Amino acid sequence: MTIYLDIILLENIAMNYIILFTTGLIYKIKTKILQLIFSSLIGGIYAVLSFTSTFEIYQSLLLKIILSIAMIYIAFRPEKIKTLFRQLMLFYLVSFVFGGTAFALLYFVKPQDILMRDGILIGTYPIKIALLGGMIGFIVIHLAVKGIKNKINKKDMFCDVELKMEEKELNVKALIDTGNLLKEPITGFPVIIIENSELEKILPKQILDNTEKIINGDVNGIDDKYITKMRVIPFTSIGKQNGMLLGIKVEQVIIKTEEDIFRIKDVIVGMYNTRLTKNGMYNAIIGLDILEGGTNEFIANAKI
Repeated sequence: MTIYLDIILLENIAMNYIILFTTGLIYKIKTKILQLIFSSLIGGIYAVLSFTSTFEIYQSLLLKIILSIAMIYIAFRPEKIKTLFRQLMLFYLVSFVFGGTAFALLYFVKPQDILMRDGILIGTYPIKIALLGGMIGFIVIHLAVKGIKNKINKKDMFCDVELKMEEKELNVKALIDTGNLLKEPITGFPVIIIENSELEKILPKQILDNTEKIINGDVNGIDDKYITKMRVIPFTSIGKQNGMLLGIKVEQVIIKTEEDIFRIKDVIVGMYNTRLTKNGMYNAIIGLDILEGGTNEFIANAKI
């Protein structure tokens, strides 16, 4: 059987790119095409060397792990070791699912002249089988990850939120709500809902007691420094259609989860004039998409 090294290189670059792209998509990383291509190229060159070389070092498990770490770092540039490790595990998971799916398709198609050498599959099988395997694998992983996120255990349902405004600080306990997708319609800034009873610590009572009037345009007696930061956020909830929520832009918000502490800039705080819960377990609601935002600035690990 004739084997063309350029075909081996191109096929491996293509599959590496698909796997890296899927890993970044699931992890919600803003990837750059050139970084993905360069990382995929390194993996493709290794595949060619591993196939053609007689040196055992190219079959070393340690070398393969080092290669994977290098590919992840080049593709995603993680800022901390824990993030790199998570991305590496997801990279392996995606690779295993894609590989298993491709093998399953090959089992049913049964193409001729297939050669396996050092983990590299070579033969006359069409590349579309590998690509189809990648598509099916992506769907399987996406559904699995979505299902896991919907089953967040109780200890992961809350986080601590610290916000600053006019040199005043407020600390509240927030519920992480996967259904809270509120955003300020013009800027797209995320919205954190906080009870007015807590916001009294950083905002004038005159604002909190007159949210309806302010929404309707009556801002008499309100300091201009607050007016310029105010936003009106439309929302829909059970029992209330076309609702309006008064919000105010804060300079920054620091969020502490079970694992990490990070800073978010350009956040709108929505003023809620009743209690969010009867037992007072939390005083704010934050969306899961805020925690997973690509612009979050990592500060430190919550657990040392």
